[in-house]
Amino acid sequence: GDFSGQLLAYLSLGPTFIIVGFVTLIIFKRELHTISFLGGLAFNEGVNWLIKNVIREPRPCEEAHSTVTTKYGMPSSHSQFMWFFSVYSFLFLYLRMHQTNNARFLDLLWRHVLSICLVTVALLVSYSRVYLLYHTWSQVLYGGVAGSIMAIAWFAFTQEILTPLFPRIAAWPISEFFLIRDTSLIPNILWFEYTVTRAEAR
Repeated sequence: GDFSGQLLAYLSLGPTFIIVGFVTLIIFKRELHTISFLGGLAFNEGVNWLIKNVIREPRPCEEAHSTVTTKYGMPSSHSQFMWFFSVYSFLFLYLRMHQTNNARFLDLLWRHVLSICLVTVALLVSYSRVYLLYHTWSQVLYGGVAGSIMAIAWFAFTQEILTPLFPRIAAWPISEFFLIRDTSLIPNILWFEYTVTRAEAR
């Protein structure tokens, strides 16, 4: 009931906001890598559910949260989700979005700032699960480790297996019908969209 608890409770809704953001982004952008990212998040949630039902470790204070959909807490799904999202985004920023050699300082700085923000939010959401008595420290820690490993594995799978297939998938009739596109060969998608939009506006 304290202010910190209320703030952390709202912050723990992060996964919900992220999913809504992904669905919105996919509807408007229809880009294959974004769809793959959301697929990885969904797969990560499935793995979390499987681990929980194998280990079956109870939550630290079940009577405090009667509305929780599952009584198992190992590993924390919020922690696993947020660390998957943060680590995958970190890898995407530094390994997928290539900068040109003449990039300005501010062009390079924004990705460092964004990376720090991603890690900070993941840490706060993880901490909120302990503070609000949904999980123990070990459940949150293992959730973070599981999410990070899953993110690295899914990023490698997307880059090495799926990305070479994206041009072929984008050429499918159903993909063309739904305007699904592949931008994996574009080094800097933000700069590309900016220059194209600017050219069209003139």
